[in-house]
Amino acid sequence: MISKLPPWVEVGGFVLAFIAGSVNAIGLLGFEHQAVSHLTGIWTLLGLQIENQGWSAISHLVLIVLSFVLGAALSGLIVRDAALRLGRRYGVALLVESALLFGAMVALNLGSKSGHLLASAACGLQNALASTFSGAVVRTTHVTGLFTDLGIMIGSFLRGLRVDKRRVKLYLLLILGFISGAASGGLVYGRFAFTALALPASLALALSLSYWLYWWFSAKAGAAVSP
Repeated sequence: MISKLPPWVEVGGFVLAFIAGSVNAIGLLGFEHQAVSHLTGIWTLLGLQIENQGWSAISHLVLIVLSFVLGAALSGLIVRDAALRLGRRYGVALLVESALLFGAMVALNLGSKSGHLLASAACGLQNALASTFSGAVVRTTHVTGLFTDLGIMIGSFLRGLRVDKRRVKLYLLLILGFISGAASGGLVYGRFAFTALALPASLALALSLSYWLYWWFSAKAGAAVSP
């Protein structure tokens, strides 16, 4: 249940959604209108290219999908467990995500489309990192599921059923983070082009370091009060 999650989940979720929103905005503006934080748009473009027989574009889109899956697999390899718990290797996963986004920035500034693949892998890694918390599905790289769940909860509330307020708060924070990230990503891209990816990459790095510091201080405090 989300109600049992620690308070730092809201902060981390907001930042992760902000990162995804900014990457997605930069992708839409600079990756030939490709949204890399989720695959719905990619599959739509893939279907259109199949109809148009654009084989070069098809191969590139397939590689973007495979990169997203490989990023998710990398998250599973690093974290190794879906149950949320302080001390797991989330910091390492976030550090890898930061490296992938910085790599995408460099590649795209050099004119290489491999940057699309690196950005997609970073989003796949992040989506897998935050997918399942205590049996509740939480996505940070797209908001479709969040709005669907909010709609379900509104319907339940109108029927007089109890609604988990913590879940509502978390979902609203994720949506706000994604929208804020998209606005910021678009604004920064307008001035710095693909160098704008330094924004989400730096945030992933900062979140990684913050997680390690929080874990270290929590472990130290726990040791101080233990018998």
